[in-house]
Amino acid sequence: MPTLSRADNSVLGRWWWTVDRWTLFAIATLIGFGYVMMLAASPAVAERIGQSRDLFILKQVLFLAVAGAIVVGVSLMTPRDIRRLALIGGIIALLLTAATMVIGVEIKGARRWIALPGFAIQPSEFLKPCFAVVAAWLISESRRSPRFPGTTIAIGIYALILLLLKSQPDIGMLAVVTAVFFAQLYVNGLNLFLVGMGLLSFCGAGFAAYTLFPHVRSRVERFLDPAVGDHYQVTTALEAFGNGGLLGRGPGEGHVKDILPDAHADFVYAVAGEEFGMIVCVIILAVFAFIVIRGLLRLLAEQDLFVVLAATGLIAGFGLQAFVNMASTLHLIPTKGMTLPFISYGGSSVMAIAMGMGMLLALTRRRHHGDRT
Repeated sequence: MPTLSRADNSVLGRWWWTVDRWTLFAIATLIGFGYVMMLAASPAVAERIGQSRDLFILKQVLFLAVAGAIVVGVSLMTPRDIRRLALIGGIIALLLTAATMVIGVEIKGARRWIALPGFAIQPSEFLKPCFAVVAAWLISESRRSPRFPGTTIAIGIYALILLLLKSQPDIGMLAVVTAVFFAQLYVNGLNLFLVGMGLLSFCGAGFAAYTLFPHVRSRVERFLDPAVGDHYQVTTALEAFGNGGLLGRGPGEGHVKDILPDAHADFVYAVAGEEFGMIVCVIILAVFAFIVIRGLLRLLAEQDLFVVLAATGLIAGFGLQAFVNMASTLHLIPTKGMTLPFISYGGSSVMAIAMGMGMLLALTRRRHHGDRT
């Protein structure tokens, strides 16, 4: 069986010996968990809505296979290619996100999806990785050339994204994009006074969302006061963790997937807790933490400001999305419909996350100084 040696000068050979193989293995592990959880959670959900038991499984097998190919394909690119991909992808995602206001499908009071044959695409998912890279490039260029208003342009793009996501509305996505951009500005050396102003603005925006959007107010009030509203989904999810105990009830033996409408998506972590137990849930959490911590540690020796800022944004978005999903399932924060990366069902989400992780692997590859372009 042929092996890749360090002397192999092919594209694949150079990629294998320069890419972060530990992070690549961790991503592959999450994709593996995604296959297992779709087999566990989706048949019952499909039956409940009158579809074939294999509907979600077959779709997610395809989505995860494409996601794996995206991770590898994008990680083969140079930083210059990543900038181009992010710019082109960001423009397309912005246009399609704006188009959802006109031709989008309305689900649960929000217009976030564009219907295509066989599935629906959520363009705003692709804004997260693309904006993180484009903003990093603009900010780093403004550092390199003080006359270039890169940071101002990045703030303008963020304001446009804010307007679009507020109009859908998608407050959770907006919060993630805001946190990513703020993290990049902070790493770039944002003045501490402005950091404080930013935190106050973030709190003010949260209060405004609570005041202006009834669904946000409802979720916050239900989180703070158990006597207010319907707690069925969260209560059921917490009971699932209790029923699973340390080792779980066994594959296929859980009941939460039979009664929760989003057991294969927003509450897939509860299915994992009931059927596979706390140990597997901790392993899943540890894999996410490993990817985030290892990504940040690899940036400590990085000299290219663009790479540092772009990777920081990609890692922050990935880690925050995982945290929001798991924390809301465990009732640590108000519920928010956000997928668990690579594990929850969803085509747009898994492919956008794969693009972001491929970008991260490409940017953190070990290259000679002259190759960082």
